[in-house]
Amino acid sequence: MSVILLLGGNSGDRLANLRSALDLISERAGIIKQCSSVYETAPWGFECRDSFYNIAIELESHLDEHTLLCVLLGIEADLGRHRSMNIGYESRPMDIDIILYDDLVVDTPELQIPHPRMAIRRFVLEPIVQIAPNRVHPIVNLPMRILLERCKDELEVKKVGEIFV
Repeated sequence: MSVILLLGGNSGDRLANLRSALDLISERAGIIKQCSSVYETAPWGFECRDSFYNIAIELESHLDEHTLLCVLLGIEADLGRHRSMNIGYESRPMDIDIILYDDLVVDTPELQIPHPRMAIRRFVLEPIVQIAPNRVHPIVNLPMRILLERCKDELEVKKVGEIFV
């Protein structure tokens, strides 16, 4: 299955955390086919002085979507993420979101695919468009590049470098 993931974090050594996450994803979840550049953005949805580093990857995985979610949550925990009971967003060393999973549409309390807020977040779309500009959103039936063109999010997304897998 072809899966698009978004990885990001804003605490600790952001670049090292991304590299570690890629290594663990390769070990536990599948084969990384593509990886975007590293993008830096301000936090989305909460106030914090520490900016995020984000990347998008295309993963070829044999895991079903719920098993993949469990594996990714384990990787986040292994990299120091402690989910609190607080409602809302907070700083974290690693966050890994399943954005797309083939053309699958899932809507459960634990998992929503495609990611429900992807089209309103420039920091999600910029790296995805770099690796999969023509990938089509399975609900709105538009390619990622068109979603990015229509995105009204004004949060700056700045390319800061490459990470090699």
